[in-house]
Amino acid sequence: SRNDGSSVESTLRVEPCLEHKADNYGDLEEELEFDPILYSSLERYLPDNLLNSSRLVKAQYMNEILLGYSPPSERHHTHKHREYRQKITSNYQPLHKVLYTMHPTDFFVPSFLKAISESTEESFRNIMSEPSPGVLTFEMLQPRFCEMMLEEVENFEKWIRETKFRIMRPNSMNKYGAVLDDFGLQTMLQNFMEDFIRPISKVLFTEVGGSTLDSHHGFVVEYGTDRDVDLGFHVDDAEVTLNVCLGKQFDGGELFFRGVRCEKHVNTKTQPEEIFDYSHVAGHAILHCGRHRHGARATTSGRRTNLILWCRSSMFREMRKYQTDFSSWCAECKREKEERIRKNVLFLKSEMRLRIL
Repeated sequence: SRNDGSSVESTLRVEPCLEHKADNYGDLEEELEFDPILYSSLERYLPDNLLNSSRLVKAQYMNEILLGYSPPSERHHTHKHREYRQKITSNYQPLHKVLYTMHPTDFFVPSFLKAISESTEESFRNIMSEPSPGVLTFEMLQPRFCEMMLEEVENFEKWIRETKFRIMRPNSMNKYGAVLDDFGLQTMLQNFMEDFIRPISKVLFTEVGGSTLDSHHGFVVEYGTDRDVDLGFHVDDAEVTLNVCLGKQFDGGELFFRGVRCEKHVNTKTQPEEIFDYSHVAGHAILHCGRHRHGARATTSGRRTNLILWCRSSMFREMRKYQTDFSSWCAECKREKEERIRKNVLFLKSEMRLRIL
């Protein structure tokens, strides 16, 4: 039912049609109640008879559903954030316009593009290392892309200083950096996620919703003696996290990983085999489950800037609300389950011995 007590007649399919190429609703932003990316993500859940309808028909259908399940406070926040973004994009002049649309051959190294075109576990494993369970590292971005992204962020920060515009930072833990989605890179990053991260996650992160990633939060973080120095122990608000170092020259700043945990077990003890430290290399990516506990050591000199893409699955999050056992991906749940099984086996053995006696 809707929040106002009436019923919602519009329905969605249970499983998304992943083969369907969703429309882009960016140019309809003024007419939509919610973020255009949300409509593109939701479109794959439309009934078969609507998938090939006009954008306006699909948008109207999805709008009815979204209005039914979105509280007024959330809609108010969405409108305020949209106004905030519009203020930026209508005044900020991009430095490198090529960054704002997806150009795979200009952005990615050839080995990565080849692996994506084949989209098999073997092709992904051929370009990746897995130095610790669930932590994948690989060469991804071309040096020129990294340079342009750094220059774009510097240009944006210069505009902020000159206009004294107050911006929202990436998250509650970082005082520096910028949300890339807020100054026009949202559509490019959504394509980045759908076409280049989801194919990998679909194969290698299926247990945490990797095949149904449908939204993202894209930002850069900046570390240095005059920026954020380090980052405390935490988990990400994401199903799958992509972290790519853009440069420049720096010392320190290693990521430290301490095992995957569900909400219930997030503060439990780290096992020796879960301890892993990773040193950043410009252009190289690290891909991991968002619930993989981690932090960043102090950057002792220079400045380090990283592109972060939090990839999310609304379907996985909805399913997670009704689960209590996460042993398929939470290491502590798995250990507890194995311990229960071990105790049951011991109990059965003792029962059998008593019966024999």
